[in-house]
Amino acid sequence: MKHLLSLKELNRAELLGLIQKGIAIKKQPDRFANACERKGVLMLFQKTSTRTNLSFQSGINQMGGYAVPMDWNASNFSISPIQYEARYVSRNIDFIVARLKKHSDLQELARYATVPVINGCCERYHPCQALADLMTIYEVSGSFENVTVTYVGIQNNVANSLIAGCLALGVRLLLVTPIVNEASWDGELMDEAFASGRIMRMDSLEEAAAQSDYVYTDTWIDMEHFHSADYAAVKDFRMKTMLPFQLSRRALNGHAPYIMHDMPIHPGFEIEEELIESASSIIYQQAENRMHAQKALLLHLMEQA
Repeated sequence: MKHLLSLKELNRAELLGLIQKGIAIKKQPDRFANACERKGVLMLFQKTSTRTNLSFQSGINQMGGYAVPMDWNASNFSISPIQYEARYVSRNIDFIVARLKKHSDLQELARYATVPVINGCCERYHPCQALADLMTIYEVSGSFENVTVTYVGIQNNVANSLIAGCLALGVRLLLVTPIVNEASWDGELMDEAFASGRIMRMDSLEEAAAQSDYVYTDTWIDMEHFHSADYAAVKDFRMKTMLPFQLSRRALNGHAPYIMHDMPIHPGFEIEEELIESASSIIYQQAENRMHAQKALLLHLMEQA
């Protein structure tokens, strides 16, 4: 039984094949209109979502299947050990997309589920986002040869999955990450990343952007804490620390890399508003590709089951 919890589960051939399949599905969606006929996805969510929720529900429906949304906190997952609920739901559904607060809960879900479990985002990884990011880069550049990407922001779950994907594909990745989210830290992944010689940390966004084909940024505040009064001190610290690393025209200093952002966007914070709608922005293409990449992922896991 194959699951997708971090992107580290995929080798180069599998990851490249998924990306190419996603592009093929995007170009000719009608060919796949019945590919998941009568197949169901449980959307088990503990965290808020726009893109993960909409893209998976739209994707499975467009391939002839169906989605069943379930709020973790309104279900018995919140009051019973995961192992029992996982065994039950597996008898009613073909895939589980789980967007949970703790990676350990996802691991427990995958341990006892008898259908593929997909990590729809947790505190350590966001593999579906990175899959769409890499598909977008491949779609724009035509290959991963001689491609350099800069990621600027908090080193978090998104950064981890992007690192894992770039490692597998041989993409050069520059990390401008003045703050590391301790809950997201994966020491084994980072040791492998830095040992590869293709992934490195840089202190200057300007220097990184000058040698990059793509510059990618992300929110500085975890979405579940954005309006929380208890998180105010952390939010204030992150805002003050990260503001000098805002993705802006000034930081690009005349260079014109493609601009990426995984959304939701907070203009005036991690990114200058002007860049969001600029000619070099591929943000909406990147967001759209969530659905196409995830269609490919569902088909891949269905074949592996």
